[in-house]
Amino acid sequence: MSWDLTALLNAADPQAALAERNLWLVRLLEWLRHAPRDAMAPGTPLPLVRLKHLLNVLERHAEHAHKFAAVIAGVWNDVDAVSLFAEVGFAPRMALWHEFLGRLRRRVLPATTDTRDLAELFELLFGDEGDEDWIAAIDDELLARLSLLFAAAPDEGWRVEMQAAVTVLVSSVHAAGLAGPLRVRMDGQLLQDKPFHQLPAAWEAVERGLVQPGEGEAGTALAPALQLLRALLDRCRSATLTVPEHLEAHGVSVDLMFSVEQLTARLDRIEALLACLLSAQPQRELLRLVAGLVRVVHERRSLRTLFARHYSLLARKVAERSAETGEHYITRNRAEYRDMLARAAGGGAVIAGTTFLKFLIAMLGFTAFWGGFWAGVNYALSFVVIHLLHWTVATKQPAMTAPAMADKLLHIDRDDGLQGFVDEVTHLTRSQVAGILGNLALAAPVVLAVQGLCWLAFGAPLVGEREAHYVLHSLSLLGPSLLFAAFTGTLLFASSLIAGWVENWFVFHRLDSAIAWNPRIVALLGGTRAQRWSRWWRANISGLAANTSLGLMLGLVPALLGFVGLGIEVRHVTLATGQLAAAVGALGVGVLQTWAFWSCVLCIAGIGVLNVGVSFLCAFKVALRSRGVRLSDRRRVYAAIRQRLRREPLSFLVPPK
Repeated sequence: MSWDLTALLNAADPQAALAERNLWLVRLLEWLRHAPRDAMAPGTPLPLVRLKHLLNVLERHAEHAHKFAAVIAGVWNDVDAVSLFAEVGFAPRMALWHEFLGRLRRRVLPATTDTRDLAELFELLFGDEGDEDWIAAIDDELLARLSLLFAAAPDEGWRVEMQAAVTVLVSSVHAAGLAGPLRVRMDGQLLQDKPFHQLPAAWEAVERGLVQPGEGEAGTALAPALQLLRALLDRCRSATLTVPEHLEAHGVSVDLMFSVEQLTARLDRIEALLACLLSAQPQRELLRLVAGLVRVVHERRSLRTLFARHYSLLARKVAERSAETGEHYITRNRAEYRDMLARAAGGGAVIAGTTFLKFLIAMLGFTAFWGGFWAGVNYALSFVVIHLLHWTVATKQPAMTAPAMADKLLHIDRDDGLQGFVDEVTHLTRSQVAGILGNLALAAPVVLAVQGLCWLAFGAPLVGEREAHYVLHSLSLLGPSLLFAAFTGTLLFASSLIAGWVENWFVFHRLDSAIAWNPRIVALLGGTRAQRWSRWWRANISGLAANTSLGLMLGLVPALLGFVGLGIEVRHVTLATGQLAAAVGALGVGVLQTWAFWSCVLCIAGIGVLNVGVSFLCAFKVALRSRGVRLSDRRRVYAAIRQRLRREPLSFLVPPK
């Protein structure tokens, strides 16, 4: 878009309606942004080239300069500037989802120049993200020339508006600091002097000093009040920053983290406004404030920034919860390895029963949704039973162990830390091998045994030939099963996220304490039993959430995706092995000599790798991001793992003596 400067200057009308004057200012800023590249000086932002040209023209033509300054002064007098200083960058309510809806509305709905709110006009004036850079690049000479354009505006006008904005901000900080959700999570020692209580009175004293100042900032009436105000602001900030520490220990709330960020940002804004009010030459401070407001405006438009910032801590806590659970799935010696084999074998026996129930549900002929629902219930109950019996399903391990692995990456800058990480890789690989072998070692024989018993007792297998042929077809290596296995890996990962989130919610709301000490629950269960139930739920809430959510997703997600035409199914290595064993039991040992059978065997091996690999990779990346770890030493890590493979290949399969 190109604008003609002469036409713009001729269109400047101090007597026009406010909407027209605002529109003129927006067009002027657009003209500044679109300087021709051939006119650009080396190292000078394009808008500054045109700004200098504009100032040269105004300095040569007094009539244009007078109209220009009159338009700016008229706009300033007719708009509310308090909203710009006190509201830009802040949500009207300290609630994340309310802010999300507000950002979405600003992105979708067009804005208007017919407004008296300077905050709304400011977003239209500085609608380009690059505006912050060229504003910050204005040097002292250009700033002095630019200030002449605002000569027609009352010198004290911006000070009055800015003081009113500080009053609004102080009131918001005072209210937020005394609100229960934040106050009870602040460090009690930092609140002993009640800094939030004292803040309004301290600002009133400073405001009186600004009305009747002494000798500059160090004036006798202003200096003590200003010293107290700044000390209180520092104490309020220190107290606020203890809230994330409390959340780290007692469960994360994204809304509370949003409130903390809003509160600290308001404290920063108060400091910036005070710097403008107290400076002997405030032009530079005002310019710095405007550049900061431009940055805040564009940050507040971003939906991605909003959620990325506030969910990072929740991701960290979810990863930490999973890491605590994941430690139980890593075997480091032969005794733990044998224990893992035994627990995995128990899980395989339960999955054998799950396999037959799945065939039964399929034969009942439910509709797609209810068939998926009851399949999900079948899986969920099986996984919960395995959890309560302290057995294991191999594919549940990776999503839980990845965060535990990420903890080891924090120290790979040291040689011992790098070797420790490689040790964990071998432990995890070995544990995963034990889990899968244990699951499959009992799932397949149990299914075959049940099929054989049914042949002997009833003359027919529990799973018939028609279902057996369907299994051989669906598990063919040439079909889409490997793609479905990767999709199943994402569901395994999602269940670990759900488990971490549920446990965080349980801890944040102190439900374990409620079970132990709620009067009604204690009266119902008795004190000793209530304490025991409290400990049990605290220890098992994550496992129950993970297994229940995984089971329901395995059954329901394919059915729901089928409604929109996506024929995606799930492929779980242990369930697939049970199904193949059932097919062998129905078709007889002769099927072992066919390519269809061995195609399924190879496919099941691929399913196991993808189930494990995809879920581990997703969980590992989330854990890395939540801890802010960057694998700058990636080559060192890979080289160390390859060296261990060459030197001790069996350590990845069997624990050392």
